[in-house]
Amino acid sequence: MAEELNLSSLKPAKPRQERKRVGRGMGSGKGRYSGRGIKGQKARAGSHKMRAGFEGGQMPVYMRLGKQRGPTSKDAMPIGPFRTSTIPVNVAALDRFDAGAEVTPESLVAAGVIKNTKTDVKILGNGEINKKLTVRVHAISAAAREKIEKAGGTVDLLRATKAKKHRAPKPAAPVEPEAAPEPEPEQQTEEA
Repeated sequence: MAEELNLSSLKPAKPRQERKRVGRGMGSGKGRYSGRGIKGQKARAGSHKMRAGFEGGQMPVYMRLGKQRGPTSKDAMPIGPFRTSTIPVNVAALDRFDAGAEVTPESLVAAGVIKNTKTDVKILGNGEINKKLTVRVHAISAAAREKIEKAGGTVDLLRATKAKKHRAPKPAAPVEPEAAPEPEPEQQTEEA
C-alpha cells in the first residue's frame, strides 16, 4: 500500500542534482577559470547579453550592405508612401444584409464582416448578390459594381477616385531630309 501523502513525506519525483560550484579549487573540475576560458570578452560578466546583430564592434552587416530604396523603405506603409491599404470584402458577404439596407463600413463591423473601420473598405466581385442594396464604401472593383447595379442596387464612394494622369506622348523629332552628296569636281585633264 502506498505511503500516505503529507507535508512531512513530500519529496521530488526524481532526486535533485546539486549545482556545480565553480571556482572551488582545481580538484573540483571547475577551478581556476571557472569554465570561462582565458580572458577575453566572453570571460567577463554580461558577455552573453549582446543585442541581436552585434558583431563585436565590427561594422555590422546591416550597415555594410546597401540600403534598399523605393517603396519598401521603412517609412513606406503598407508598401509605399503613395499606397493605401484596403480591407477586401466580397460581394458574397453582402448577402447577409436585408434587401434595401445601406451597407457602410460601420454596418459591416456590426455584421461582423470586418473588425474595425480604421482601414478603407473595398468591395470585390467574388460571389453573387440578388438583393437591392445601397453600398457606401471607399473603393469598389468594376465587377462588383456591375453585380450590385445589376441586382438593382446603387454604389456611392466615400472617397472620390483620382483620375489617372495620362502622359502626352513626346512629339516626334522632325526628320530632316538627307542632303544629297555634293558632286566631286571633275579633275581637269591637261591636254598635251
